Amino acid sequence: MFFKDTLTQAFGAIRTQRLRAALIILAMSIGVASVTVLTALGESARLFIVREFEALGTHLIIILPGRTETVGGAPPLFGETPRDLTLGDAYALLRSHYVAAIAPVAVGSAPVSTEGLERETNILGSTHELLSVRHLTLAQGRFLPEADPDKAMPVCVIGQTIREQLFPGKPALGQWLRINDRRFRVIGILSSKGQSIGTDFDEIVIIPVASAQALFDTYSLFRVLVEAKSKQVMPQAMDDITNIIKARHEGEDDITLITQDSVVSTFDKILTALTLTVTSIAGISLAVAGVLVMNVMLVSVTQRTAEIGLLKALGATRRQLHGLFLAEAAMLSLAGAVVGVVLGQVALWGLQTAYPDFPFILPGWALFAALAVSLLTGLVFGVLPARKAARLDPVTALAKR
Repeated sequence: MFFKDTLTQAFGAIRTQRLRAALIILAMSIGVASVTVLTALGESARLFIVREFEALGTHLIIILPGRTETVGGAPPLFGETPRDLTLGDAYALLRSHYVAAIAPVAVGSAPVSTEGLERETNILGSTHELLSVRHLTLAQGRFLPEADPDKAMPVCVIGQTIREQLFPGKPALGQWLRINDRRFRVIGILSSKGQSIGTDFDEIVIIPVASAQALFDTYSLFRVLVEAKSKQVMPQAMDDITNIIKARHEGEDDITLITQDSVVSTFDKILTALTLTVTSIAGISLAVAGVLVMNVMLVSVTQRTAEIGLLKALGATRRQLHGLFLAEAAMLSLAGAVVGVVLGQVALWGLQTAYPDFPFILPGWALFAALAVSLLTGLVFGVLPARKAARLDPVTALAKR
């Protein structure tokens, strides 16, 4: 019996039991589709996080007030800091040769209104450097002017949603916007950016940092964004930042530094573990499909006892019978895998259509892994029926005709 004969015989056996074969293919395809979709979701979430942080720039350092500490096995907590971050602290960092620019950030929430229209939104106070440090782009007008950061100015830059809701059908540039009890003239409109690391720039109003501190009656900063001169000097820049702030805070090491690489690495580990977990859960459906393959083929062996006896009487060896039933299992599993991949791609296409901003990507390794695992599952669960068929006595099998 040649290999071609084995495939022909196996295909003929599948054709005679079309309903049974269709059920096996359906079960296998559901398992493969589940694995591919869930793997794609996990991998896509990881790539989305990486893309979001890459949008911040490759050498950005975020300074948070407070020191991250671990106490006695409890989860890390931000402790109380003896000193807040101030504008003086922020601009002292420019003494470092490794720091290219800094952008102090003050944040608050307040009602904004104009000509009877009002809504609550986030107010972000910063300086001209925020434009380059945070990689923002303008649709109209100009950004905050380069000026003394201690100087409060009645100017603001608004997001696209604020422009649409407060200035419908008319130009916003040059108009006055009231924030709490203060008035600010709109000098710029941001390009639509959407959500970026927890900040929706379409629904934000940016004002000078000194104006924000006066508006919210505080001198402290929410964050300080620092841009290093290059990715290679990031460690030296972080050392300088720590030393400068420590000297200004009476020797207290009371800040936390976050870099893009550290955050991406943390998210990468979490999402990789999550992807493996959900993929393993989906893989259970492949095991269920494998059990179905085994059960159906055991029934097939029982029904084809006379056929197997005739093959053995004609000289078929155990190895050839093994090959015959394993080829049948492999063909069913492979067909189920192909259908499952198609179903998975259709599901991903539907998700991409529903959520166009999220990158649904199925990595190549996941595709080949799903095909390989489904084929392996069929072969593993096809061994028992194949061995049972090969062990049949030809005389006894023919007597059951």
